[in-house]
Amino acid sequence: MDWVILIIGSLCEVGWLVAMKYADGFSRIWPLAAMGFFMVASIGCLALAVKTIPAGTAYAVWTGGSVAAVTIVGVYVFGEPATTWRLACIFFIFVGVTGLRFGSSH
Repeated sequence: MDWVILIIGSLCEVGWLVAMKYADGFSRIWPLAAMGFFMVASIGCLALAVKTIPAGTAYAVWTGGSVAAVTIVGVYVFGEPATTWRLACIFFIFVGVTGLRFGSSH
């Protein structure tokens, strides 16, 4: 269950990054409020997950998963380039996160 909470936290991190984009430099109140909500939820999920998952592993999965997901969101939502190099890097992040998950003794 802690791994599920960790993944939810990673997705919440994506939520606050997307909300930050829509907050337009902190000038729009509702995206700013969403950003705050997702920040607290993201860190809260990480805090719950590190109770049983090693901190280094949890942090790497939390950030790595959100980096990959936010890059994908950037491509599909914000029209950022989907170059071969970027997609390969996302693949390697996925491999690393998967390796950390299944290489963990917890």
